[in-house]
Amino acid sequence: MLFNSYTFILAFLPATFCGYHGLRQIGLDRAAVGFLGLASLFFYGWWNPFYLVLLIALILANFVLARRLVLLAVERRTARRAVLAIGIVGNLAVLGYFKYANFLVTNIDHLRGVHAAIATVVLPLGISFFTFQKIALLVDAYGRKIQALSFLDFLLFVSFFPQLIAGPIVHHSEVVPQFGRRGRVASDTIALGAAIFTIGLCKKVLLADPLAHCVAPPFDAAAAGDLPTAAAAWTGALAYTLQLYFDFSGYSDMAAGSALLLGVRLPLNFASPYKAENIIDFWRRWHMTLSRFLRDYLYIPLGGNRRGSRRRYLNLLITMLLGGLWHGAGWTFVLWGGLHGLYLAVNHGWRGLRARTGGFFGQSSPAGCAAARAITFIAVVVAWVLFRADDLPAAVTMLKAMAGANGLGSLAVHGSSWQLIAPLLAVVWVAPNTQQITGYIPPNAIAVPFDPALPAPLAWRPSPGRAILCGGLFAVALLSLSHVSEFLYFQF
Repeated sequence: MLFNSYTFILAFLPATFCGYHGLRQIGLDRAAVGFLGLASLFFYGWWNPFYLVLLIALILANFVLARRLVLLAVERRTARRAVLAIGIVGNLAVLGYFKYANFLVTNIDHLRGVHAAIATVVLPLGISFFTFQKIALLVDAYGRKIQALSFLDFLLFVSFFPQLIAGPIVHHSEVVPQFGRRGRVASDTIALGAAIFTIGLCKKVLLADPLAHCVAPPFDAAAAGDLPTAAAAWTGALAYTLQLYFDFSGYSDMAAGSALLLGVRLPLNFASPYKAENIIDFWRRWHMTLSRFLRDYLYIPLGGNRRGSRRRYLNLLITMLLGGLWHGAGWTFVLWGGLHGLYLAVNHGWRGLRARTGGFFGQSSPAGCAAARAITFIAVVVAWVLFRADDLPAAVTMLKAMAGANGLGSLAVHGSSWQLIAPLLAVVWVAPNTQQITGYIPPNAIAVPFDPALPAPLAWRPSPGRAILCGGLFAVALLSLSHVSEFLYFQF
């Protein structure tokens, strides 16, 4: 079931909203939590009932392990380490089978000439996200950050439908205390949720989906062995850069909005990443909860920056290579992650050089900041080509074309695409984002990087004018659902 479908918008979400708030209205708060958990399982099972069995089995197994870690909080470290190891290895084994079995067998076949056969393994929706979420909870339980754990709360923590399929990757401490709140949800919170959901729906339906028609031709041509011109390649690369932005931003807004309708605040996952002035800043703005997970549960355990600059650069590279592999079972994703690891190493090296020279290199100025944003954006666009291409040869073809190897071509030929691309570039570079428009505050008041050139978040309050505006936008988006397209991050 997709957020941008009539089934979800006109049936599932209203029914869940009414059932959940109805139970809370009569004081059955724990029953409301259970109802929301069952509704979330129904939401997941709508796609494929077989994988609902897998999800339930993983929930039960991980609850037993997490509960054991909580109860063993005062026991010796060896026993707790064994439980944690079982949990991490078990979760990664399940993820590895479903996501990487075909990839592994194919590569062994190429390397050794062994024609191994394996049935096509269908990737369960959201398995990458809820696997990381369960691992984070187990690690937190091992670190004594969780004092108590109930099954209802754990069930809802893992399966909560607004964040189940494509994130954000939430911490136990961010959402479980909200499940325990009693009483009515404030009407302002519900109104804000409806507004944010509407903004996300508009991003997906009115902006991201139309860009798909600009993306496919050059990338399909490269995959077929044709040689696109520089104009065609850059048109496709920029269109995909924008499509992915509005698709993922739209999903993040719809997730946050639908959660708010149920009185739950999710952490932010997206904060104007194309306004970043360097790659470090980019990863503080793009897929923020994944960046946090990779930092806290991979980069820091590897040693972080505690063992010198060379070890820091190696840890960055390892972290991003694995982050790329997490996104997809293919060498294009591995290289995409490695390229971002290289970007981050260069960025940290440049910062170190500036610190050693007292800021002599790269003095801050409006022109310097604009140049930094432009360089960062181009670096991100180049990396997205690897992310989108069907395979390595297609990615190389696209990158060569962007460098002018096949001639420059003419942007006028792609005029219809640029009528959409040009204004949307202005939007992602200049316009305030959703949380700046609405003043949305995430759980635990996590700091979010805002552009200092823009005003502070607006003091958003429900009003008749805003209700009419949101209603109009919602109607336009709903009427534009001529076809339902999956969110791009569903494939990960």
